[in-house]
Amino acid sequence: MLSRSLRRAATGGAAAVLLVALAACSGSGSSDGRLSVVTGFYPLQFVTERIGGAHVKVTNLAAPGAEPHDIELKPSQVGAISNAALVIRFKGVQPQLDDAVGQNAAGHDLDVSTVTPPATGPNHRGATEDAGAPDPHVWLDPTRLAAIAGDVSGRLAKLDPDHAADYANNTDALLQELTKLDGEFAAGLKQCRRHEIVTSHAAFGYLADRYGLTQLALSGLSPDTEPTPQQLATVAAEARQAGATTIFFETLVSPKVAETLATEVGAKTAVLDPLEGLTEGGTGDYLSVMRTNLEALRTALGCS
Repeated sequence: MLSRSLRRAATGGAAAVLLVALAACSGSGSSDGRLSVVTGFYPLQFVTERIGGAHVKVTNLAAPGAEPHDIELKPSQVGAISNAALVIRFKGVQPQLDDAVGQNAAGHDLDVSTVTPPATGPNHRGATEDAGAPDPHVWLDPTRLAAIAGDVSGRLAKLDPDHAADYANNTDALLQELTKLDGEFAAGLKQCRRHEIVTSHAAFGYLADRYGLTQLALSGLSPDTEPTPQQLATVAAEARQAGATTIFFETLVSPKVAETLATEVGAKTAVLDPLEGLTEGGTGDYLSVMRTNLEALRTALGCS
């Protein structure tokens, strides 16, 4: 049974030329009659597709296998932003998208950072270069993704009231799945020998907070930042003290730093997916990848 609160929660010259040409024809639908929605990266795509169903055409700006933070928008993507009925983004994650929305999509965007505001470096030990910076990885807590789903549903229904009942039904189904996932994580991580997760970068603070874990991160919020030798030594010492058997790395960045730490500590490496994007050619969706994450965590932490 879903709670009432969860239901309620629930660019360069060429681009500029293209935008001038498109400004007069900014629309709300795709050529096949579906509502046209642009999303910044995968978790927003997942939510929108699950809620919109057959009534929505979703264009995701971050390609599979590509790191979404530093996307460089193509003219065609800027045109899609200009023509979309709705652009769904997380302000601050993709600066070029923020700029494009400000110039060409003001008034028809949804900034999900206003739905579940980012905390300042939640549950973040180890690296210090991003201390005090807001952490955008809210989708790794299923209850926060549920809140985002609620606002996406409301905006789609407002734009397309003829299909509002379908959007509401799809939202209820998604919220039930997210509630089930949250319960699986809570039960699966309740009784573990260890509670520290050692990660290559500090993407998992919300997940750690939700399920009573502590995150030890080699680098800060940016996956591209290389840890200093001092940071490596500090995290290695804490990982040994915690009895860590696993150092986690991510799907879209090099595992070399995690492998170096694992060698130093005498641990193995494993993948913990921050779900910023799916791997190229990969299968599954948010729910299945999160369940894979849960099994990786249970193994690493010695959970019963």
